[in-house]
Amino acid sequence: MNTTEPTPNTAGPGATLLDALRAALTRYVSLPTPETADAIALWIAATHAQPAWAHAPRLVIRGPEKRCGKSRLLDVVEATCHNPFITVNSSSAAVYRSISDDPPTVLVDEADTIFGPKAEGNEDLRGLLNAGHQRNRPAKRYDAATNRVESIPTFAMAALAGIGAMPDTIEDRAVIARMRRRAPGETVAPYRLRRDRPALRTLADDLRAWLRADLATLEAAEPEMPVEDRAADTWEPLVIVADHAAGHWPARARAAVVALTATAEEDGDSSAGVRLLNDCHAAFGAAPELPTTELLSRLNGDPEAPWCGYGPTGLTPAKLAKLLREYGIRSGNIRPDNGPQAKGYSRADFTDSWARYCPDLPATPPPPSEKDSTGTGGDVTPIRRARSA
Repeated sequence: MNTTEPTPNTAGPGATLLDALRAALTRYVSLPTPETADAIALWIAATHAQPAWAHAPRLVIRGPEKRCGKSRLLDVVEATCHNPFITVNSSSAAVYRSISDDPPTVLVDEADTIFGPKAEGNEDLRGLLNAGHQRNRPAKRYDAATNRVESIPTFAMAALAGIGAMPDTIEDRAVIARMRRRAPGETVAPYRLRRDRPALRTLADDLRAWLRADLATLEAAEPEMPVEDRAADTWEPLVIVADHAAGHWPARARAAVVALTATAEEDGDSSAGVRLLNDCHAAFGAAPELPTTELLSRLNGDPEAPWCGYGPTGLTPAKLAKLLREYGIRSGNIRPDNGPQAKGYSRADFTDSWARYCPDLPATPPPPSEKDSTGTGGDVTPIRRARSA
């Protein structure tokens, strides 16, 4: 990867097109932040160069309630993206067969029909949306008529709109627009399909002509990224488009990456396992060991944590063991302060996972405070205060 900072250069026609696209977005939709507007404009532009990308980032358009502008934003995306394919009661087979080497842009409104509690029967479509983020991840199907196994492409950029968070497997591969209702005084222009869509489709044609002329250059680009790993895979096409446009867009793109990925990392719904590791760190305090009963008491005792909602009595020993086992952490026989033997957990068994999955936690435990009622010598600071310390 190129590790040099992008060199500012004069804006070309691509920057003008991106400016026009961003203006169209903010004309018809109230977006939560300027960085969100920049990211969506770049995502839409990137759909026109899908053959150049190794990864197909998702666009998740979510809000806490109805009337947050999700469907209106999807209307504008539909009018400006490459070859929109709207999955309204589409069969999984129809969607699969619509994806080619130059795929359409898959658009899904009311995504709870695919991922929500009423989503039975949509396993194939969920599989496509999960696998299609990366090139060369085809679905395999057996054709009895020809006695052959078929490879069906899944690679395609997709935008999904719905109420609430999408599954981790989607949001971890997505640019996320957290929509909200317009406040009093916030106004947008009304969007009329027959009146406004033709001009937006003309803009889409111009974006396509600009980017398709340089697919080889886009495919070979290795931009400097402010993030790593899967986040870099997801955001790279957008940053490449911004660098290709030049002007103020390279800086705006990277600012959007930092802002939106930081918001995603702060979202407590990203991983129950990582949340549990963080909360166990706070629950341990300075104690080298904790009985399972005491660890559960501290986890379930935090009313703002999700653990008290795990069944009638909260998180149980069996459920705790199952969650921690994924990280190689297991309970054993301990003797807190050389007292009676009990089943529990040792702080040392968590240190490797804390370093790998919770790198922002302090490397050393907090200083000892008064002993708790179990005699373990642990810090009795509540979990919320321990996490923020």
